[in-house]
Amino acid sequence: MSTRTPHRPPGTGPVAQRVGASVGEASVEQLADELWDAVCAADEYTAVEVVLGALERGVDPESVLLDVIARVQGKVGEEWAADRLSVAQEHAATAINERAVAALSRHPAARTTATRGRITVACVDGEWHALPARLLAEVLTLRGWQVDYLGAQVPSPHLIAHLHRTDSDAVALSSSIATRLPAAHAAITACQAVGVPVLVGGAAFGPDGRYAFLLDADAWAPDARAAADRLAQGPLPRPRADHQQLDDLPHLADQEYTLITRNSASLVRAVFTALQDAFPAMRAYSEVQLERTAEDLAHIVDFLATALYLGDEDLFAGFLTWTAQILTARGVPASSLPPTLAALGRELKDFPRAVRILERGAESLAPVDHSTAESRS
Repeated sequence: MSTRTPHRPPGTGPVAQRVGASVGEASVEQLADELWDAVCAADEYTAVEVVLGALERGVDPESVLLDVIARVQGKVGEEWAADRLSVAQEHAATAINERAVAALSRHPAARTTATRGRITVACVDGEWHALPARLLAEVLTLRGWQVDYLGAQVPSPHLIAHLHRTDSDAVALSSSIATRLPAAHAAITACQAVGVPVLVGGAAFGPDGRYAFLLDADAWAPDARAAADRLAQGPLPRPRADHQQLDDLPHLADQEYTLITRNSASLVRAVFTALQDAFPAMRAYSEVQLERTAEDLAHIVDFLATALYLGDEDLFAGFLTWTAQILTARGVPASSLPPTLAALGRELKDFPRAVRILERGAESLAPVDHSTAESRS
């Protein structure tokens, strides 16, 4: 049974009337609840009505973007992690939120004239989570910037080609997944090499921006509002022309990161084979379960490589505890993780930094296993 409502002109349906009637006393939390109900029902028309109805009754467009749409999108991610939304539902909700942003951008209340400089907003190469960057682009437009929004997955050479064709005052670079940080570092360095400073943001850079500073970005912001505030304060510092990636991460000279990334596919195959002996439950897995196990192993190797790149053992440990929680929420035994780390350790015994990271990861899983055992007793 479809949950979609019949099409109506924006701002004329019952949701818009309800929003309009109560917006004087209603909070953004109530608007977020309305939008949440709509995206959960995969009801794009009602979602757009919530957003446009709020604008028509005087709610600030920036608040609708960041306090309503962004808040709902954050909840989408939380519900997916808790296995209360499927991947398909998460994708549908994200697509509806993107359509809501597009509708807002065309509303008269969101029309502005560019009175400031020019900012290029892009996602790191390999980063498909584009909504955070899109929200920033819209906020900057509302605040009077000329914005070039390049969208998801922008390879660094294409980003630099764009900068050569334009006169951007800065690049705002977004990444949500930590495994994209090596690509982010390459993009930061490339932009700086052509004289354009880089502001970065997104979950990949850590809640305190630690990886932004490690990778020598010119500025970091925890969210779109803070990013817009930082750009409004004045020009970002001009970058050094001779900056090289190895200047920021001298430990990369040991080649562990390079060797592991070059051989990641064979490493995954070797661990997969070893795991079938070390974790007998795998012998009863279906083809689909085996495919997902291989995908999980590839993610583990990717995060191990990223931790090697950054020289940060806690990054890998944090990923493992998150993975254990995700597996547990989906009814998959997290007990497969320690044998996986042990198998990786045997394959990488000649890589001392990798071994230390794996040991730190194994330590992080001990309290997770203990709490899981308690919950089952």
